[in-house]
This record gives sequence, C-alpha cells and structure tokens, in this order.
Amino acid sequence: MPEKCAFITGGGTGGHIYPAIAIYEELSKFMPHEDIFYVGNPKNLEKRVSNQYDMQFLDVCVSGMPRAFTFKFISWAFKLFVSIFVSIYYVLKYKPSFIIGTGGYVSFPVLMAGVLLGVPCYIHDSDAYPGIVSRFMAPWVKCVFLAFEDAKKWIKAKKIVVNGNPLRNFEAGLSKEDAIKQLGLDPDKKTLLVMGGSQGAKTINRAVIALSAELTSKHNLQIIHQTGIKNFEEAKNLLPGGISGYILKPYVDDMSVLYRACDFAVARSGSISLSELNNYGLGAILVPYPHAAANHQFHNAKAMEKQCAAIVLEDKDCTPENLLEIILSVIQNEEKLRQMSENSAKLARPDSTQNLVKIILGS
Repeated sequence: MPEKCAFITGGGTGGHIYPAIAIYEELSKFMPHEDIFYVGNPKNLEKRVSNQYDMQFLDVCVSGMPRAFTFKFISWAFKLFVSIFVSIYYVLKYKPSFIIGTGGYVSFPVLMAGVLLGVPCYIHDSDAYPGIVSRFMAPWVKCVFLAFEDAKKWIKAKKIVVNGNPLRNFEAGLSKEDAIKQLGLDPDKKTLLVMGGSQGAKTINRAVIALSAELTSKHNLQIIHQTGIKNFEEAKNLLPGGISGYILKPYVDDMSVLYRACDFAVARSGSISLSELNNYGLGAILVPYPHAAANHQFHNAKAMEKQCAAIVLEDKDCTPENLLEIILSVIQNEEKLRQMSENSAKLARPDSTQNLVKIILGS
C-alpha cells in the first residue's frame, strides 16, 4: 500500500473522463503513477480508458439517476447508499492525500466519503451549467475548478478558480502547413472541420453530406468529417461518389492534426471539444446535442456565442439550407472568419492542467 496516493473520480462520458486522464498524466510527473487510483464504474467508459493508460482502478457501481420515482429510482438510491460505504472503505484502506472529482454520478460517493473522513477534496466541472454533483458538493470541497466563467453563478464554494478544461495531447508546435501536408490537402483552399464527438451526430452528418458537392465544387472548400463510429457506414453510403477534397473518418483519437489543418468548424458543443477549438483558435457553428443532461451543451454553445467565437444553430434547425447559409456567411467573409478565430483563441487556456495540479499540490 502506498505511503501517499491520490484518487481521481468521474465518469460516464468523455467530458468527465478525459479531464481526469489529463490530470492523471500531469500528476504522474510528481508522484508514481501506481499511486494514483481512478475510482469509477467498471461498466462505463472510464474503465476501458483507464486501462489504456495502465491506471490503478477501483470499482464503484453507481450510474445516472432515474428521472421518475419508480422502482428503478429506489434501486438506484440503494446502490448509491452502498457505494458511499464502498468508497469509505477505499479511503480508509488507501488513505489518499486528496481526491479530485471531474463529474458524473460515480464521483459523488467518492467525494462524499472524502468529505466525511476529512480528506481534501477538489472538483473540476467542464460545463457552463455545472452538473448536479458539482453543485451539491461544492460547499464542502477545498476548491472548485470551472471551465466557463458563466458557471460561477451556479456554484457556492469556499474557493472557485476559472481554469479551463484539462486537455490531453495538445500539440502546440505543429504548423498548419505541416498538418495540411500530412492530410494530403490543398494549401490554397479553406478547410472545414465537421465533428459530432465520439458518438457522432446524425443531424450534422446528413446536413453536411447533403451539401458536400456544393461546398467542395461550387465554393471551393475542403472538408474533414468525423462521423462517429456508429454513424460511419450510413455517412459513407450517403456521400456522393467522385467528390474530391472530402475526408471521411469514423473517429480520430488524436485530433491535433485535424484541428491545425482547418479554418472553421461545425460541431456539437461538448465542453472538451470547445476547449480544443479554443486552443487551436477555431471559430465554429455549434449544434448542441438536444438531449444532453440539463441541456448543458446549449449553455456551453451560448457561452461561446456570447464571446463572438461561435454561432449557435439548434439541432431542430440544422437543415442543409440553414447550415449552408451560415457556413457561407463566415467562410466568404475574411474579416468575420478572422475575428471568430481570434475570439476563440482568446478563450484558450493551454496551461489549465498544469495550473490545476499546481494549485492542488500547493494546497
């Protein structure tokens, strides 16, 4: 058993998991990686991702709260109650020096156990409208780290730091010319990045593919389109043949080359994607996922739009006609494109991970 260790907890979606992984990578510079434990649900994505990074993993079996008061809710409440005692056992056994929660229901019992046993606890929340765990636990933790300034109004805490999102694999040194060359694209054409996150977005996919011939031939654009793994076959079948300058990919784990090669984006508005767009200075048309918890993607997108770094197009309005009008209003206006890019870059916080870990280790 290590003399000194740390717990990182959070899961369910990439917006909770990948900040946790970025924090883990930075913490590993200051303490042995085997002394850092990821506490999560073994049935969720965090288990698979933590395995990829060879992290120590502790199981806590709790997931999202049912919305209706039914037998499922009673079962969920019982599992949550049990998971708090499991988390207390882990804290007593491993004696972590601190606990960092990055959101999702799985982080609640671990943070609660830490608070009850007097372990310094910290929260990172990636959304403009913070999650329920962050809002509930904030008054009892040492510090809450937020990605958006807008989120402060929802949080009551002893200390709040607006710090951006901890990110993995941020490649600052790659030039646009090198990225264009790597992808085999034309350096004299503007390039549009289309992405719907790891799950993809059918609404965006279908609208962009419907415009593919017009955008590439009539308007001289190149397109890099990440469809999402489960939507790739449909997108490939819908894409007309004989179109040049259109790269179709199911999923790309390291997006740095794609971001660097592009001039503008059409995307969902998950917080991590927005932070990555900021770090690469990309303006965007944001189409929030309409079924996200507490509609947080809409709040994220509106926070970007308020800073004139994005244009929000709601999913129900994301028709080929509407999307084309907005794309052309930006791509054909050099000054607007430049301003959106600069405004996006102003929101970047490339040192977020280092700052967060520095504050925690210095506390």
